[in-house]
Amino acid sequence: MNNVEKGKIGEDIALEFLKKKGATIKERNFRGRFGEIDIIAFFNTTEIVFIEVKSRSSCRYGFPAEAVGKSKQNKIRKTAEEYIMKNNLHRVSIRFDVVEIYMNDKKIRHIVNAF
Repeated sequence: MNNVEKGKIGEDIALEFLKKKGATIKERNFRGRFGEIDIIAFFNTTEIVFIEVKSRSSCRYGFPAEAVGKSKQNKIRKTAEEYIMKNNLHRVSIRFDVVEIYMNDKKIRHIVNAF
């Protein structure tokens, strides 16, 4: 399985996981000028959550969330700003989460307010 396929499967798993936690999914793979946000969801009517999904077969090269460095965080923030402006969502609180998918162990770790 290549990385693109692994990423799509990881996002599918994350979507189901988030829905079970009560999330309302608004967008998947939102593309803006600065990058892409894997999942955009509401957990209540006043909080929008921008979610980066990272899938790994093993932790040989580190934990999945460690791949979301400062550069990636900045791209996600700028893309989130673009989404907020485009959808006139100025009066909602926002947060940035990371969902780690451990493919071989079939584990999911949801890091709330990851950055």
